[in-house]
Amino acid sequence: MKIKTTQKITPFLWFADQAEPAAKFYVSLFKNSKIKVVHRYEEAGAGATGRPKGSVMTVAFQLAGQEFTALNGGPVFKFTEAISLVVHCTDQKEVDFFWKKLTAGGGEPGQCGWLKDRYGLSWQIVPDELMELLGDRDPAKSHRVMAALMDMTKIDLKALRRAHAGK
Repeated sequence: MKIKTTQKITPFLWFADQAEPAAKFYVSLFKNSKIKVVHRYEEAGAGATGRPKGSVMTVAFQLAGQEFTALNGGPVFKFTEAISLVVHCTDQKEVDFFWKKLTAGGGEPGQCGWLKDRYGLSWQIVPDELMELLGDRDPAKSHRVMAALMDMTKIDLKALRRAHAGK
C-alpha cells in the first residue's frame, strides 16, 4: 500500500512497545488528528527484532495536520528533554486543557511550561502571548516576565501579565 505524505519531514518517535496507545492518546487530544495506518511486524521483521509476529511495528498518524510516525522498537532508546513538541495555545484555558491531559496518568510537570507525558515524550505547553511579553522592547518588563516564568511549571498568564506590568 502506498502512503501519501504531505510534508517533507516527519517526526519519528521510538517507543519501547506503546506506539499505538500513545498515538491514539495524542490523536484524542488535538483537532484535525487521526491514525493513518498501522503496520505490523511480519515474520522476517519480527525475527530480526525480537518483536512478536503480528504486533504493531509502526503507526502513522496526524496531530493537528502534522504527520508523525511512531515505532515499537523495543527499550533500546528512550526519549529525553533534548527534543520536545511545542503546543502553541491561544489562551489560559487551552494551556490548562493540554497540561491536564498530557500530565494525566503518570506524566510529570517540568519547568517553564515543559512536561513529560506518561510515555516519556517531552512537550512544551506555551501560550502565544508569552512571546509577546518576553519580546517587549522594555528590557525591565521582559526581565520580570522571564523571572516569573522561571518559577513556574504550568504557565500562568495572569501571573506573567502582572510581572510584565510590575505588580
